[in-house]
Amino acid sequence: MHLKIHKSYRSIVSLADSSLIGKKFEEGKFQLDIRENFYKGEEIEKQEAIKILQKQKVEDATFNIVGKESIQTALEAEIISQNNIGKIANIPFALTLL
Repeated sequence: MHLKIHKSYRSIVSLADSSLIGKKFEEGKFQLDIRENFYKGEEIEKQEAIKILQKQKVEDATFNIVGKESIQTALEAEIISQNNIGKIANIPFALTLL
């Protein structure tokens, strides 16, 4: 997984499965574009990602999560619930503003 934190008036955390970065998926009028400049950050292991996600949750960040492994990590970190998960071309994603 790759994790990247974008600084703005509030942090934006992007987390994506490594195998999806740089790819684009379309389904009907919807598309999921996993751009390198937004999602390709530090390659990170699951436990470290959970710690960072939980810390960012306390900091009132927003989250952009794409891919099966990343979604599972965010569920374990209690950043998202099953109700937050969508799919485009069978790729799970979640956009969360806490």
